[in-house]
Amino acid sequence: MQIVAENLSHVYSPKSKFAVSALKNVSLTIDEGEFFGIIGHTGSGKSTFIQHLNGLIKADKGSKKLTVGEFDLLDKKCDFKKLRSKVGMVFQYPEYQLFADTVAEDVAFGLKNFERLSEEETAARVREAIETVGLSYEEVKEKSPFDLSGGQKRRVAIAGVIVTKPEILVLDEPVAGLDPKGKKEFFALLHALHGGFVKTVVIVSHDMDNVAEHCTKAAVFENGEVWKVAPPKELFKEAETLAEMGLDVPVTGYLAARLAANGVKIDTDFTERDFARKVLETYRRAEEGR
Repeated sequence: MQIVAENLSHVYSPKSKFAVSALKNVSLTIDEGEFFGIIGHTGSGKSTFIQHLNGLIKADKGSKKLTVGEFDLLDKKCDFKKLRSKVGMVFQYPEYQLFADTVAEDVAFGLKNFERLSEEETAARVREAIETVGLSYEEVKEKSPFDLSGGQKRRVAIAGVIVTKPEILVLDEPVAGLDPKGKKEFFALLHALHGGFVKTVVIVSHDMDNVAEHCTKAAVFENGEVWKVAPPKELFKEAETLAEMGLDVPVTGYLAARLAANGVKIDTDFTERDFARKVLETYRRAEEGR
């Protein structure tokens, strides 16, 4: 399912003195199969844009196009219920969305809203979702979600989204509040999902290291507009411009810039592994040339 937006606009509180133009003629295409990043400072329009992708926010009149696969979101006849089963939305700190008495009931909630299944079919899908996120179904199914650890709560929240087997997974700051180990494990889970029924992953992130490590492409939002779309390798070469927008670069980008200022240029894709390998190769060549 390809995502295509053309001249997408949105104004909060239109026709009032509090009107805020959150999106201004945004044109952006996200191809199926991408692990796509959306970055930008607070208020740049990132969250507003992603909430359009399953109809949580409706596009303003005058927007030219917004399609997700076969779904035309500008069409009044669009089946938004079916769309939302195909586009899973995970908000920041998703564990705060948990509410049911048991883990199994919480995970089943969305599925029951989208599909009419027998109790046996529902239980099977819930088990599959819980086990897909790396939890033991038998151990957690009857537990209160509020008795779980923070990391387990987040996994249960994800299970409640993927239980419908969405083709697109959209996440807003997915690893906010997690320690380094938790971040690594969570991204491992996202990549495992991306290799299965989830065809496309879209993440909003302020963490440029995560964007460099995991995203195939990223879009930079600035004042409600898309400034640039490019692979991280190209994007983070624009360190000065990004800094003017109030954005950081990955640690590897900072180190590459410092090395370049001292006459050592490293052609890297800004992932940790590639950067370390290129630095080592440069050092070895320098040693051999002595």
